[in-house]
This record gives sequence, C-alpha cells and structure tokens, in this order.
Amino acid sequence: MLVHPQFDPVALQLGPVAVHWYGLMYLVAFMQLLLLGRWCIAHRPWSGWNANMLDDVLFYGALGVIAGGRLGYVLFYKPMEYLANPLDILKLWEGGMSFHGGFLGVLVAMALFARRYKLRWLAVTDFIAPLVPLGLAAGRLGNFINGELWGRATGLPWGMMFPQADDGIARHPSQLYQFAGEGLLLFVILWLYSRKPRPVGAVSGVFLIGYGSFRFLAEFAREPDSFLGLLGLGLSMGQWLSLPMIVAGALMLRWAQHQCKSGPA
Repeated sequence: MLVHPQFDPVALQLGPVAVHWYGLMYLVAFMQLLLLGRWCIAHRPWSGWNANMLDDVLFYGALGVIAGGRLGYVLFYKPMEYLANPLDILKLWEGGMSFHGGFLGVLVAMALFARRYKLRWLAVTDFIAPLVPLGLAAGRLGNFINGELWGRATGLPWGMMFPQADDGIARHPSQLYQFAGEGLLLFVILWLYSRKPRPVGAVSGVFLIGYGSFRFLAEFAREPDSFLGLLGLGLSMGQWLSLPMIVAGALMLRWAQHQCKSGPA
C-alpha cells in the first residue's frame, strides 16, 4: 500500500504571508489560459480574437470562477449550514469551492463579456473551452498535494493511504484520475477538435460531454462527501450535477451540426 507523501501545503513563506500550493494552482491555471489563448490568437485567425479581448475575458472568468465556485458550494453542498451563518460564505480561506458552481459562474461572466464586445455567447465559450482543461488539471494536482478529496477504498496495487482520512485504508488516488481525465485527456480531445473552424457551439458541446463524462466516471472512485453520502440511484452529488452537462452538451453539438448543414450560423 502506498502512502500519501504529505506535502507541505505551504509552498512559500514570505514573512507573515503563507503562499499555499492550492493558491498557486489557481495562478498556474490562469497563466496557462493566457499563454494558450495568445497562441490561439496567433495561429487560429478565424477566431477573430485579440490580446486585449483575452486579457478582459480572463478578468471576467476569474470573477466567475471565484464567485460561482463559492456560491455553488454553498447552494449545492451545505445550504442549511450557510443559511444559519451567512457571513461564513465570505470565508474563502476556509475552503469550499464547487466546480459546477464555478462553471455556472463562468457562463454568466462569458455572457457579460459577449454582451460588452457584441459577440455571440457560444462563440466566446467555443474559444475559451480548449483553454480550460489544463487549469482543471492544475486544480486536481492541488487537491492531491493537499491530500484532500481522496478516493474510495480499493485493493488495487496503487491504492494509497491518506493520513487525513484517519482510517488507515488504501484508497483510490482519485485526484490523479481526475487530473488525467478531465484535465490532460480532455485537453487533448478539445485541442485537436478545435484546431480547425467548427460550427458555433460545437466545441462548447464537446467540452460539456467530455467533462461531464470524465467527472461522472471518476466519481465512482472518489469518496462521496461525508455530509452528503450517495444520493438517489447510488450516485454522488458530483454525478448528478454532471449528467445535465452531458445531456446539454449532446444537444448543443447536435444543434451546432444542424445549423452548419442548414446554412451559416
């Protein structure tokens, strides 16, 4: 049985200021989005984007991730607890972020950005979607460094004991599964799919199908939240939130392909 390395969650100590690895992963996510976005602007001229637009969308996206991720966690996972203590919602340093909430927050932010630049909302999300998975990979790496969000019990050779779980059980390193699936593999799929012009909405549809599917599968290895457990049909909250993404992505992809066949979008 492997044992989690127990990394120090603090990457740098600058006097009284502690810089945590998880915070650095957010920085890595935003920086890689900026670098990949600039590459796309230079090599995919059909996108119609420029550097100023990329800088602005990064600002909008960062606000959407933080606000949506926090509110999503509050509403999806602990609504009663935060209803009793609403000021705790502002205590971001205590942790508690939801990908699905952050995703919804980004959608709203992209809608505001599209309105400002008079662009089609789906054209904006099509440009952004291939830039996102490596940021998700960085986040899952941060989860692994922190030894949090561990997996369910397993007898597989790579099962890992997480001291934070305080039970001595070998568990799936599910953070690494998600790092590989909804991070690296989804990036490869989207990057290859978007390397030539696609109907408006198609790239966004592939992102929804890909992320929803990889997350749904990874949840079978991930330990459900202790305060929720498994919900209806033995599925976790993460799986129930991922199913609508898969359905919406399939419908969006079909719509985009239909629009392409029937004429210019």
